[in-house]
Amino acid sequence: MSPQKRVKNSQTPKRTSRHSNSYQSNLLAWKLKENLSNSKSISKHGQNSTVEDSEHADADELARDALQIAMRYFDKGPFNTPWNKDKTLEKHLKTVENVAWKNGLAPEGIDILLNVALSGKFGSAVNSQILRCMIPATLISEDSVVKAVSWLCAGKCCGSTKILFYRWLVAMFDFIDRKEKINLLYGFFFASLQDDALCPYVCHFLYLLTKKENVKPFRVRKLLDLQVKMGMQPYLHALLSLYKFFVPTLISISLPIKKKIYFKNSENLWKTALVAVRQRNQGLSPEPLKLMLGPANVRPGKRKWNSHSLIPVLSSSSHSKEYGKEGMSLSDYLCSNTPFPVEQLKSFLQLLQNIHCLELPSQMGAVLNNSLLLHYINCVRDESVLLRLYHWLNQTLQEECIWYKVNNYECGKEFTSFLDTIIKAECFLQEGFYSCEAFLYKSLPLWDGFCCRTQFLQLVSWIPFTSFSEVKPFIFDCLAQLFFTSTIYFKCSVLENLKELLQNWLLWLSMDIHMKNVMDNSLETTLSGSMKSVFELIHYVGWLSTNALRLESNSTFLLHFVLDFYEKVCDIYINYNLPLVVLFPPGIFYLALLSVDSSILNQLCYIMHRYRNNLTAAKKNELVLKIKSEFIFSSKTYQEYNHYLTAMVGCLWTSKPFQKGSYFDPEVFKKIGVAKYKTSLNLVHHPALLSYAISFLLKEWTEERTVNLSSIRGKKWNGYLDYLFSEGLQGLKHFIQSSICHSSVP
Repeated sequence: MSPQKRVKNSQTPKRTSRHSNSYQSNLLAWKLKENLSNSKSISKHGQNSTVEDSEHADADELARDALQIAMRYFDKGPFNTPWNKDKTLEKHLKTVENVAWKNGLAPEGIDILLNVALSGKFGSAVNSQILRCMIPATLISEDSVVKAVSWLCAGKCCGSTKILFYRWLVAMFDFIDRKEKINLLYGFFFASLQDDALCPYVCHFLYLLTKKENVKPFRVRKLLDLQVKMGMQPYLHALLSLYKFFVPTLISISLPIKKKIYFKNSENLWKTALVAVRQRNQGLSPEPLKLMLGPANVRPGKRKWNSHSLIPVLSSSSHSKEYGKEGMSLSDYLCSNTPFPVEQLKSFLQLLQNIHCLELPSQMGAVLNNSLLLHYINCVRDESVLLRLYHWLNQTLQEECIWYKVNNYECGKEFTSFLDTIIKAECFLQEGFYSCEAFLYKSLPLWDGFCCRTQFLQLVSWIPFTSFSEVKPFIFDCLAQLFFTSTIYFKCSVLENLKELLQNWLLWLSMDIHMKNVMDNSLETTLSGSMKSVFELIHYVGWLSTNALRLESNSTFLLHFVLDFYEKVCDIYINYNLPLVVLFPPGIFYLALLSVDSSILNQLCYIMHRYRNNLTAAKKNELVLKIKSEFIFSSKTYQEYNHYLTAMVGCLWTSKPFQKGSYFDPEVFKKIGVAKYKTSLNLVHHPALLSYAISFLLKEWTEERTVNLSSIRGKKWNGYLDYLFSEGLQGLKHFIQSSICHSSVP
């Protein structure tokens, strides 16, 4: 997205003069603006006003007057005043702190305090106290940040103050109205990496600020040198990973995938205040807003103060500054060159017309409730936008949603609503968020398997495609422990969501791989690695299913979900055009073949029919398969399928089951007392089809007094097949038509 022009704010007071009269007028202008921004907190006056309302209004008025005096003091106060010897300073600090933590500070107030904290007017203790209470009520001016950085160049503040300032920058990154001028200072920030104490915090800030054009070869070399000097620190690893994401050709070293949060949380000092101020000024609802085409213009109710699942309201900086000025209509605004604010985005057509100049919200979390902005993210694919969104999700999920750390589920409903909103956005984009994957890494080991079960399993199904072997210890091993110790219904839910995960991975791979040149030399290696991850996922589900069926006494209910998963697996080659065919384990195949449930047997027949079609298609494309991957379609795969096919034909058709070389030991039948197992498993005598055979005889030959199953031969056999097919056993029909020669009718 092209850089956007900075919108000048003609109402910002200029402090070029030190005369009290001019500055008083500036403070008066600021006071008027602050009154507007804090209008929700002012009690109503009128004929119906109560005495209590008037008292609150008077208290607010006194607080605003005290804040004006305090700001004038900080802007014109003495230098290097000892905090413990100046009662006036202590009083004004307390005033600023109380207002900041209650209502937040206006942009002009933050501008003053930044200059004071970084200019060295007061001691380091005072500077730290000021930085700790700089809570924005709305936005932070980009110019204020640029001026603050200029004070860093002057060397007026100590190292601890610099660290606190960078932590504040990271925590308030989404509150800064613009980033263009700050990005022009990228070289200065990068040079600050030389300071060992500042390096972790500068890396964090650069991680948020970096765009593709900032990635240069000399910066990559510098980061690699720092890595050699300091070791593989997580914050250096993060910045290198980001650089490799933007320009893969510049970094040849291999970097492990993201398994944890790279940075320590920088919002701890301001998090509680930020949440409290936003809730006071916005009053968001705990219920998730429906994801609809257009902005979410629902006026929500109030939330509990300790609710942490808070999605910001959609807002941009230029909307409050330009649109709405006296004499400026909407048509005039749309014809101007200023960025288009997200508040005015009403339709998809409007999005297309303004996609080149759309101004994204000041806090990226707001896009989760707006389908038009999700369309924008999906179409434009601006990496910096995604990084801002991932950072916001990281901070919110990892630090604010602390329910899994303590056994306190008071905010469970609100947290569930927040997760539902994230999942709706993932479904809308058809893409998982890496931040949610990192959240699962941290929370799954502590999850009880009960709270927010549906949401957690849905997050698992949206894990972005990655190396299965690297994800397994952090997600799937933890999931397996819960899987084996939970109820059968939990097991079925896990299998259903793992099927959705497989489908999402296959869709992503089929789109990603086939956009590349098939003859590319690097494609074979890439495809082989991707197919290996999918193979390992399928093998893992097979292992889970086999053991779960044993634990649940071969439950038919559970077996349905297992076969549903393999119904997706059997069609990978044809449906997704990916060179992979994986058969189910023998423990699943033979359990389904000998099931007393006709729907299980019918589903097994359909799966075997699809396996045959996929393997046949693969055989016809041996040349393409040889180019793409050599380890997928080995002779062992065909041999295993032929063993299964022989067993099914022998059981259902020729009455010669489990011949030599079969996985199944016929001695099992002798141990359970089934001596004539060869004639007890065909289409007539099979336990799953016995009721169909009896119904067929009673329906077609009502004059016969006894039911003789052995009479179903010759013409009756063909009639019996038609009867089975008419009863909805279409899987059995497809299997017989594709795998059995009808000349061998008994």
